[in-house]
Amino acid sequence: MSFKTHMLAAASAAVLSLGALPAFAQEIEVHDAYARASSMMSSSGAAFMMIHNNGGADDHLVDARSDVADKVELHTHREDDNGVMRMIHVEEGFALPADGMIEMKRGGHHVMFLGLREPFEQGAMIPLTLVFEKAGEVPFEVPVDLDRKPMHGKMEHKHGG
Repeated sequence: MSFKTHMLAAASAAVLSLGALPAFAQEIEVHDAYARASSMMSSSGAAFMMIHNNGGADDHLVDARSDVADKVELHTHREDDNGVMRMIHVEEGFALPADGMIEMKRGGHHVMFLGLREPFEQGAMIPLTLVFEKAGEVPFEVPVDLDRKPMHGKMEHKHGG
């Protein structure tokens, strides 16, 4: 084996040992992804993440795919006429502006897993592929984190006087 091959193998092993890392495909980057279900017996779950478009062209997240559930959909929450927040399937997907991002978080945009084939277990990795109009498919693995709080990993900004 050449030195270059040894270095590539070592780098690959190091990356695999680190667990969940950001997913990259062309100019699309996925960061801080995690999945959860409301309980071990739940038949549905969700994934949350930050999706960055570092390219110079607008794109559009049009689909999400995974074999962990019977159905995978892009969802968001919208307020109905009575002021009640409802989760809805967004068939058209989400716009991803050039050099912009989509924040997928609880109470907002997210990937919904319907009809889980097995319970989500803490620390497990689930395969997920995001499908973009221009960038195409971005496959990666999402760690299951059942303990994560909604604001975990986010900085709180306070302005004081």
